[in-house]
Parts: sequence; structure tokens; C-alpha cells
Amino acid sequence: MTRDVWDVLFLSFLSFLSAMPLFINTSSPYSTQRPSHARTFPINIFHLPNLRILVLSQNYNLTGTLPQTNWSSSPLVRLSLALTKFHGPIPDSVWNLTSLEYLELLDNEFTGLIPPTLGNLGRLSFLNVGGINFSGTVDFDMFARLKNLESLYLSGSLKVMLPNNRNYSFPRLKELELDLAVNLNVMLPNNGNCSFPRLKQLSLYGINLTEFPCFLRSSPELERVDISGNKISGPIPEWFGRVGSNTLTDLHLSSNNFTGEIPSSICQLSSLSDLILSDNRLNSTIPRCLGNLSNLFEMDLVGNQLQGPLPRSLANCTSLEHLSVANNEIYDAFPHWLLNANQALNSLYLDSNMFHGVINEIPLPPQLEGLSLSNNQFSGHLPIDFFRNSTGWRVDLANNNFDGPLPIPPPNVWFYSVANNKFSGDIPHQFCNATELVTLNFSCNSLTGSIPHCFINLSATVLDLRANKLIGHIPDIFFSWNYVRAIWLSQNRLEGTLPRSLANCKNLIILDLSENELEDHFPYWLDTLPFLQVLNLRSNKLRGFEIELVRILTGFMTIDFSRNFFEGEVPELIGDLKALKGLNISHNNLTGNIPSSVGNLTNLEWLDLSSNKFNGEIPRGLADLSWLGWLNLSDNQLVGPIPRSTQFDTFSHSFDGNPGLCGHPLPKACGTDDQPPPSTSPGEREEEAGSRHWIEWRAVPMGYGCGLALGISAWFIMWETLRPRWLVRMIEGLIYRTTKRKMRNVAPRNRSRGYKWEPDSVAECGQADGWRCSYWVIYDDGAFSRVHVAAETFTFASSTGRLNSPRSTEHGFEPSIERGAAQSFGEDLPTAAEDGFCLVEPSTEGDAVHSFGEKLRNTRAEDGFSMVEPSTKGGGISMFSLF
Repeated sequence: MTRDVWDVLFLSFLSFLSAMPLFINTSSPYSTQRPSHARTFPINIFHLPNLRILVLSQNYNLTGTLPQTNWSSSPLVRLSLALTKFHGPIPDSVWNLTSLEYLELLDNEFTGLIPPTLGNLGRLSFLNVGGINFSGTVDFDMFARLKNLESLYLSGSLKVMLPNNRNYSFPRLKELELDLAVNLNVMLPNNGNCSFPRLKQLSLYGINLTEFPCFLRSSPELERVDISGNKISGPIPEWFGRVGSNTLTDLHLSSNNFTGEIPSSICQLSSLSDLILSDNRLNSTIPRCLGNLSNLFEMDLVGNQLQGPLPRSLANCTSLEHLSVANNEIYDAFPHWLLNANQALNSLYLDSNMFHGVINEIPLPPQLEGLSLSNNQFSGHLPIDFFRNSTGWRVDLANNNFDGPLPIPPPNVWFYSVANNKFSGDIPHQFCNATELVTLNFSCNSLTGSIPHCFINLSATVLDLRANKLIGHIPDIFFSWNYVRAIWLSQNRLEGTLPRSLANCKNLIILDLSENELEDHFPYWLDTLPFLQVLNLRSNKLRGFEIELVRILTGFMTIDFSRNFFEGEVPELIGDLKALKGLNISHNNLTGNIPSSVGNLTNLEWLDLSSNKFNGEIPRGLADLSWLGWLNLSDNQLVGPIPRSTQFDTFSHSFDGNPGLCGHPLPKACGTDDQPPPSTSPGEREEEAGSRHWIEWRAVPMGYGCGLALGISAWFIMWETLRPRWLVRMIEGLIYRTTKRKMRNVAPRNRSRGYKWEPDSVAECGQADGWRCSYWVIYDDGAFSRVHVAAETFTFASSTGRLNSPRSTEHGFEPSIERGAAQSFGEDLPTAAEDGFCLVEPSTEGDAVHSFGEKLRNTRAEDGFSMVEPSTKGGGISMFSLF
């Protein structure tokens, strides 16, 4: 008997960018034809009468449709179109392929419905219809009719009805994955009459489950369970540790609301490799019996309320490579005993706990690649060769009390942060050998000497040396810094001119050289930087005010040139800076009228022109800027009536020091020569203005003081703004995509988390009803994340997408508070140092601050509230001042 040569066709993992292979014409088994379009799959292939297997998966450029043909007699047993661009409705004939055993349509562009006739595919053993925009609702009963089904994958926008009062039996099902964005009913059957006797892998990620799936009692062969990203509350069931006690290898329960202790029955899971319990509310101590899990590869307990010391029994987990207990309340010394006993440990995350004491044993073992000790109470000298044998790529020692010289970094390090410590001395030249560095943060220490010229060998993305005691010139080293996004050198004693090699930093977004002693003219040559959006030159000795100003700043969002020696008039072209959100050119020698084109800056949120020599009248267009939330025109030579608007009426001190101004909110009425008695002398007013400037422009930037240096989270939150709604959209373009949760080459705290946002898109922020956006950017083991804060509802949408009481300064906030909202927000706020709310800068109305302050009045500076500078109305300030 002759077999048809075309009963099997495998074309997966190809790239159809040129002519496709020759295919047999269905009318004659020996004639051939070539398709006319290289990336459209020829429809006649589906008519091959003896075709049994057709695999086209992972041809990302391949498009086509499924034909309306009679397949009821087709011998097709396997059809895989995953990760292609097939589109259109799925014809009914597909659901009549009674011989079909394997159907994979993952991530295509199909539309339409999944009809109930799917249940007629009685031989089907594998079904994956995830990531498709199907319409309508699918009843889970339909899948229960597929008695031969072994693998079922449903994901994306598919709406699945999961009734709780049905009895389901899947006698052969081994793999079940539901990752659904929308569900009409997320109550899984828990009545004990459902049977999954052969289930090995279960993934119910992010489907809003509220109860633990009790049907797992009937699944003794479990190997992997992932029910993370749900809303399950209460304790982890004790019985679960007896299910799959010899087979279960992966247990993921992260990002739920589990409370109580870690049940000791989990210690009976002798084959357990991954234990992921992060982002819950588990308390008590870590069970000692976890040391019995000899096969444990990863243990992630991040973001709970675990207390006590680390159990010494963990030294018995000799296969453990990744241990993360960050964001808990663990009180212990540095676990040298664990590093000495475990030669496999690859990453150790102890950040945001209460670890303490001096670390005096050296050196670290060579296999340790990731070490995070930030936000603890470690103190004393670290040996300078602490990392001598380490091959580490991540070192985070930020926010402790370490002192002495900087430890020499591992040669392969790419993230090195010692922010907010007491390190002193010169920067070791060995840092110049760390050519893989991506992030380098020395901020808020007491480092001296000059910036090493050998930094020319680096090509970091973030360089943060602010708030030290560095002296000398900024070396001209940036010739090959092609990837740098942010440079902070502020609050040092640097002098000389700006290095012209900065013009080579083509991807630079943020440049902060403020509060130094630089002497130069305005750097018009920065017009070569197409992405530069934040430029801070405040408090230097810069001169001039080139006409090129507008030409180079048209894409800027925030500008601070305050406290320099700029002079001359501001050109009318300033109105062309359409993207501008904040402008501070105060304390210079600028003259002339305030350009009327300032009224064209419709996105402007804060403006400071104080302490110059501006004259003439205030442009009427300023009063029409609807987003303007802060204004300072004080101490100039302005004259005439103050334009009337609701916003201007609230700027009570914004016009002081201009004797020629009149009208509300000043006591001097227009049309009269009566002068109210001055409340302060000019010298006092200047002193007061200087003080006010210090509060308003130093308290506003999140991350500017030494109370907030959180890796890249602080580095990207440096702006001089009050309520920067615009920044959310700006950061959208900077966010790196997070890696898959199960990739083992990513740090453990990144693998176990889901990422979903409220609203779904950052671009929607400020558009959805009930939302006004604040921002935060979190460095999370190689990925940027976002936090949204809802002003009305105060849902804290962290990287887990739910109301969360964050346990570290990674989760800072800068809300914009509307009337009455502070009360409910305050009720959810933690008040301890490790909770990490390093800055509160609310904008409030009425007596909302009263409730807000009442809740937080016992906090101290060391609790992380580094600065509080409310903008208030009414009598709320008295309570808020309890800080």
C-alpha cells in the first residue's frame, strides 16, 4: 500500500520572508505550484486529502485564514498554528475534525466564538487557545466533555464561566493552565465532587480566585502548582502539604492574601524545588523544618511579615541557590553560617529587614552573584576586599550605616549601590575595571577626592555621585558613554567648566549638575542630545543666556536654572516649549517683561520666576493655565493688576516683593495709592524668600535628599515638580519589559511576581474617571516597574496590582490628595522605618490633613519621612505639623 508523501508537514520555526517551498497541487499528486505571496500560507494545503499533521508554529510573519471546507472526513490529528498571524473567524468545519488530537492556536489573530461543538472533539488530548480575542462566553462544561483531554491552556481575554455548583471529572487531565484577563465567575468547584486524579501541573494565575482550590485533595500526582496573583485569603491549608508529598517540585502562592504561619506540612514535600510565597501577609517565624527540604533550589518569602531570626537549619538545604527574605521583619545578624555551609548559594536578598551588626568575615564565596543588604541596620567597616573572590553581578548595600572606605567591586558587577551610608575616602581606581557596570550609585555618602579620569572606560546607564564631597573638575570622560540615561553629580564641590564630551551621550535623559561651583556659559552645545528632558543647573556660577536656549530645549519637560548669574531677557520663543511641565529660573539677573507666550505653555504645572528683575505687567495668559498648581513671581519689579482666576486667588504669597502690583490676593487695591504697611523689611523678605525657596525646591524632589536613594527608583525621581502627572507618560518609554516569571537566570523576586496595572495603560492615566496619577519607578532586579496612585480611591497599584502595604522604600509615594481623600489613605499607611515612605508631599484642601496627620503623627525622621512640605488650606496644618 503506497503512503501519500504529504500526510505530514512540519514548517515551524521558519521565517517566510522570501519564496516559500514548492507544494503539491491537490489536483495531481505530482504537479507543483509556487505561492504568489511569500508570507501568505496557500489555502490549498488545507485540502490535501491525506494530511494528518500540519505544524506551522512560531512563524511570526506567516499570515493566512482557515478555509470553509468540509473536514468531517479529514484524517488530520495535529494542527499547530501557534505564534503566527492567522486571522479571521475559525470556521465551523474545524470543530468537526473528529480525528483531531492536538490543537494549538496560541497567540493568533483569530476572532469570533468558540462554539459548543468544540465538545464534540472526543479524541482531543491537547488544547491551547490562549491569547486570542475570542468574543462571547465559554462555559467550562464544554471542556469537561473532552474525556481524553490531557493538557488544557486557556489565557488572554477569553471569558470562561466557572460555575461552583457543577461536578467535573477530568480523568486524564495532567496540565491545566488558566490565565484569564476576564472571568464571569471565578469560583472554582470546591464541593469535593470534582475529580482531577492525574493532574500534574496546575496554573491559575491572576484569575481573582478567593478560595484555595480544594479539589487538589484528589490530585496525588501534583508536580507544579501556581495559583499566584489571586485574592485568596486566610491560612495556607495544612492538608496541602500532604498532597503530592513525593512529587511536588514547584509551589507558587505569591501575591495573594494568605495570613498566619507557613504550615509545617509543607516541610513534608520532599521533592520541592521552588517555594514561592512572596507578597502575602504571612507572619510568625520561618519554620525550622524547612531545613529538611534537601532539594530546595529557590525560596522566595519576600513581602510578608515574617519575624525572628533565619532558622539555622537552612544550612542543611545544600541545593539552595536563591534565597530572598526581603521586606519582612527578620531580626538577625549577617548569615555567615549559611554562606559557609552552602556552596551552591547564588543570590541572597536580605533587604528591608532588621538585620544588624558588623560584617567582619571575609571574603564572600565565589559562587555568590547577587547580594542585597539594603534598608537594614548594618554598621561598621566592610573589608575593602569583601568581594575579592566574588563573581557577583549585583551588589546593593544602600541605606545602612556602613562607614570607612568603599569595598572594591567584583570585576563582573553591573549593579553597585552604596547610597545612604557613611562611606568616606577616595573612589578606588578598581571601579574603572568594572567595565560591565550598568548602574553605579555612590550617592549620599562622604566620599572625597575627584571623579577618577579612568571612568572613561565605563559605559554605565546610570551614574549617581550626588551628595558627597567630591572636588575638582568634572573629567572629560563621556566620549563612549552611549547608553547613559541619567547623570547625577549634584551637591558636591565640583568646579570648572562643563565637560564637552557630554554631547556624546546621545541617550541621556537626565542631567543634574546642581549645587556645585561650576563656572561656564549656558551649555547651548547640548542641542545634540535628542532625548534630554531634565536639565538641572541650579546653584552654580553659570552666566549668559544664549538665544539657543529655546532651540535646544523644545523637548524638555523640566528645567531648573535657578541661582546662577544668567542675565538678559527671556525670549518670546519660550512659548514654543510645548512639553514643558516645570520651569525654575529664579534667583538670576533676568530683566524685561515676562513673555506673553508663557501663556502658550498649556502643560505647565509649576513656574518660579522669583528674585529677578522682571518688569511690566503679568501676562493675562498665565491665569489661563489650567494645570498650573504652583507659582512664584515674588521679588521682581512687576506692576499693574494681578489677573483674576480661581487659581491665582490661591497663590497668596506668589506676588510679594513687587510694590507696583495690585489687586487680589494682595491687600493693595488697584486705583489707589495707599500702600499697606510692609510686614517684613526687604532684607527679611529676601531671607524669607531664600528660606521659602529652600523648602519648596528642596522638599519637592523625591529622592533628592539622602533619605531616599533606592537604586534606580531614586535616580529617576529627581525632578523639581510638585505633582508631575506628566512623568508617568515620560517613563512609559523607558520601562524595560520584565522577563518571564519562570526564567531561572533572573533574580527570584522578579520571577514570582505578576505585573498588571490600574489603569491598564500608563497612557490612560489622568483620563480614566477617578484617577489622577502620581508616579514611582522601581528598580526590580533588572526591570523597571510603575506605581499608580488613585487620588479618589487610593488604590495602591504596585507591581502586584493590588492594595498593598509596601515594606520597603522601593515602594515610595507622592500622592496628590483631593478633599477628604487623605483620611482613607492615612488609614492604610504603615508608619515604620522599613515601610519606607521617605517623602510625603500632599496637596490638600480643607481639613483633610487633620486625618492624615493624625495617623502619621508618631512617625519620626528616622522612620523614613525625610521631608514633609504640605500645601494646605484651612486649619489642617496644625495637625500635620505634629511631624
